[in-house]
Amino acid sequence: MIRLTLAEIERILGGRLVLPADAAERGLDADTAVEGQVETDSRLVGSGSIFFALPGEVTDGHRFAAGAVGAGAALVVTERELELGAPQIVVDDGVVALADLAREVVARVRAHGRLKVVGITGSNGKTTTKNLLRAVLGTQGATVAPPGSFNNHVGAPVSMLRVDDDSEFLIVEMGAAGVGEIARLVGIVTPDVSVVLKVGLAHAGEFGGIEQTQRAKSEIVTELPAAAAAVLNVDDPRVIAMRDVTAARVITFGLGAAEVRAEDVELRPSGTAFTYVADGERTPVTLRILGEHHVYNALAALTVARELGVPRAAAIATIEQVPRAERWRMELLEPSEGVTVINDAYNASPDSTAAALKTLAQLAAAEGRRSIAVLGEMAELGEYADEEHDRIGRLAVRLDIRQLVVVGQNARHIHNAAGLEGSWDGESILVDDVDAAYDVLRGLLRSGDVVLVKSSKSAGLRFLGDRIGGVEEVSA
Repeated sequence: MIRLTLAEIERILGGRLVLPADAAERGLDADTAVEGQVETDSRLVGSGSIFFALPGEVTDGHRFAAGAVGAGAALVVTERELELGAPQIVVDDGVVALADLAREVVARVRAHGRLKVVGITGSNGKTTTKNLLRAVLGTQGATVAPPGSFNNHVGAPVSMLRVDDDSEFLIVEMGAAGVGEIARLVGIVTPDVSVVLKVGLAHAGEFGGIEQTQRAKSEIVTELPAAAAAVLNVDDPRVIAMRDVTAARVITFGLGAAEVRAEDVELRPSGTAFTYVADGERTPVTLRILGEHHVYNALAALTVARELGVPRAAAIATIEQVPRAERWRMELLEPSEGVTVINDAYNASPDSTAAALKTLAQLAAAEGRRSIAVLGEMAELGEYADEEHDRIGRLAVRLDIRQLVVVGQNARHIHNAAGLEGSWDGESILVDDVDAAYDVLRGLLRSGDVVLVKSSKSAGLRFLGDRIGGVEEVSA
């Protein structure tokens, strides 16, 4: 974060500065400056950090404020005054204060620097696109991007606060579980370039339907000024319709009639190849990331890079070196037994699960190998849950997936639908939990099999993928 005095932060947050009893002895006063990283997790606090003690659904950050001070926090932002051995600023609402600080810090860096801000949203692909773009922009200047999926009302401001006076690019994932949440993030920092990848059924139960999802995702472009750019997926009707609600210049990407497009898409065991077409030029691209659906993410990243002036050759060379989308996202594992495991069980929506199944089918068919899909629940679908799990089960049969292992009663409609779709007899097995699935797979797998493991994070199948993929150290 940029250097600010305690008095400046007090004013920005509209709070009340409380100094420790021994402040004078330690040389602490309102003019004391801080510039450490902002954290909301006390376990990440280090020397000079600013710790926001936020109340949460599971626990209360105030309980960990003393521990944060012990770990070296130079300032604690809190909603009630605590007995601490460090300065604290007491505010009415910690989340609002976090947003206020992020807004001011980014505005100051923008005012006297070259900072460009990129916002990314979509039902699928945000993290992969962010990772690709971070790699590309990182070759051009100091780039700040969120770790993991820091894309909500807390994580996004925390990642914004990583900028300093040397930052040239800030990438912000903007996720939401309801209408108005992305608008609040845009209210903190208006992007110079906004990207919308896809509007699908991910989290549709929380949004209240696909129309509300579309409305929520459109918030990333509705308030853009004419000088900004809106990068839209031409192949998604709900995304391209957003061109009618933005004043920004629209740039399209996709496989269809887009300004930036991909042709000749080819899935290979080592990744995914396509021809990048833009500005009258055609350039071959070979991603190390597996799956045709990641072509859209690569196109989005290349389109932003083009808009920001990154040379085409440099951008392509960089994304070709990115080894994987993210941990547990189409992660290719090859244990010594000769089995290939595609561990894609960090997130799952109907669209991403269908895309992963198609990748499995294509890869297995191309090499004459047996395809096995281990599928768990796609969470947060609300009223669409039964129908969408049913659709995935039928799709698996139509794609000629040779064996299904369905894990958990919440995913049982995949198993039931697969049995009804064709003349299957034992090609789908329903088990209650991850341990039971592992026992089944131990007796089922043979050399040459290609196995997809896919579910929402809550189902825990990512750890199953690690086990059968030979990953020894498993971490959350």
